[in-house]
Amino acid sequence: MTALVGVFCSDGVVVGADSAATSAMANGMRTVEMPAMKIEIIDNRFIVAGTGQIGMGQRFCATVRDLWANKKLNGMDEFGYARTLAKAGVEDFAFTQAKQGSYGALVAFPCNKAKNSEHHLVEFAVTDFQPEFKTQNIWYVSMGSGQAVIDPFLCFMREIFWEKGPPSVKDGVFAATWLLDYAVTVNTGGVNGPVRIATLEKSAGDWKARLLSDEDLLEHRESQKAAKDALRNFKDKIVAQATAQEIPAPPKTPAQ
Repeated sequence: MTALVGVFCSDGVVVGADSAATSAMANGMRTVEMPAMKIEIIDNRFIVAGTGQIGMGQRFCATVRDLWANKKLNGMDEFGYARTLAKAGVEDFAFTQAKQGSYGALVAFPCNKAKNSEHHLVEFAVTDFQPEFKTQNIWYVSMGSGQAVIDPFLCFMREIFWEKGPPSVKDGVFAATWLLDYAVTVNTGGVNGPVRIATLEKSAGDWKARLLSDEDLLEHRESQKAAKDALRNFKDKIVAQATAQEIPAPPKTPAQ
């Protein structure tokens, strides 16, 4: 059971995940929940986060690592990256006759041969592992059992905070942290903390993927608290205004 969030930002990418792994028996009955890292940083260039079978996630990360280390992505644009990753992943899964629909992933990477932006966020769908880029038009995505909780919240955040387009990485981290904290609080289907957030940003002229520390998230949790307090104060203001309004006297009835 998993909650993943990806945000394609104006200046980079944000990917977040919960940290709960659930073991189950052959009949599907869950037995134990354990902490697990669901985000992997590969050579400071790729962020890979997965939902579904852990073993398939391990294999897909190994596939991405092999393609990059052996320079099999050299000279490709972003669509070449996505097609190659999808093809290699599907072929690896098919080699052991893995059931389709058992794994999906979010992958962030830079590409200097790109036709558009240099940074990219791709969703590899659970249903068929086909790639879909997040763009200036659709810049966010969630996956896993927490999706039913996170998607409506994402739409709310788009209406309130992102009505003019994709956010900055800083705002994306704020949003992803709040979304995942909320999913953990609701704990739909074994979603649990700690929340992990990774970013892909340009630093000293080159792109770098990194996993943020708990300390890095403190500022965003303080902002989250401030936003909640503002909503509570707004509610109190509305109640106070309603109470302060003078109740009009009832109309006089005409004398008989």
